[in-house]
Amino acid sequence: MIILELFQSEKLKKTSIKASEFDSKFDNGEDISEFLDLENVIKPANKPKRVSIDFPEWMVLELDKVSKRLGVTRQSVIKVFISEKLKEKSL
Repeated sequence: MIILELFQSEKLKKTSIKASEFDSKFDNGEDISEFLDLENVIKPANKPKRVSIDFPEWMVLELDKVSKRLGVTRQSVIKVFISEKLKEKSL
């Protein structure tokens, strides 16, 4: 017998349910959120992948100015800038 063991993140309490029961609840449109650990969700497409890129010095200086003004890391600024540009292109 297959049993799904999922953790409730709010109560940190272990909840067990048979896979067939879980499937049944899902198929019937019932709320299954109590059986999911939504705090530790990993989306495969969001798995970090390290890349290396060279920027001209002037660009790094500008990125540092922006990151200092915002109080975040240079990496965060680069991620947001690239993400915004990619979203524009996908429209």
